[in-house]
Amino acid sequence: MISMVDLTLAAAAVAAAAALVLLLFAAFLYNTLVSLRNQARNSFSGVDVMLKRRYDLIPNLVAAVKGYMEHERGVLTEITEIRSKAMSPDASAADKIKADGIFTSLLHSIMVSVENYPQLKASDNFMNLQAALADAEEQISAARRAYNAAVLDYNNAVEMLPTSIVAGLLNFRRMEFFETAPPERLAPKSPESLNKAPAER
Repeated sequence: MISMVDLTLAAAAVAAAAALVLLLFAAFLYNTLVSLRNQARNSFSGVDVMLKRRYDLIPNLVAAVKGYMEHERGVLTEITEIRSKAMSPDASAADKIKADGIFTSLLHSIMVSVENYPQLKASDNFMNLQAALADAEEQISAARRAYNAAVLDYNNAVEMLPTSIVAGLLNFRRMEFFETAPPERLAPKSPESLNKAPAER
């Protein structure tokens, strides 16, 4: 006959086993979230490298066009300021994403203005810079797509069961996608707009 002590021990063993399974499952979900978040962060580092490569071209671009574009000096000043903000060691990923949108708008504005200066447009120096910027843009686009794919995987885990339970308990938050509107749709913005909070998706 099974005694009460045996039943109590059996129940305790079952409870301990269930608790262990639950703990292991929670650890698995936590590690999944951490892995996906790290993948997204690592993907952004690839974007950051490409952005820096493009920003490194800006001093040469400004030097090449400033002798021609007297009426666009304000835009040249703004793009230099945005570059400085984006390359600051204190700039967060969100700051860099926001800066890129403003930077892209200003760069597009400069390229449109160049059409009014045939001599500048035909210079070898400017043509080489334009080609280097175009190549940098293509690499940024590729890196952005990889980053957004990683962010989508992470955000899905944050929002979907069962990982959303662990995400809520341990303060995992959605990450921001790196979205850039087509240049022709971007209105030039001032550097002060970097200080405004980004709108929620």
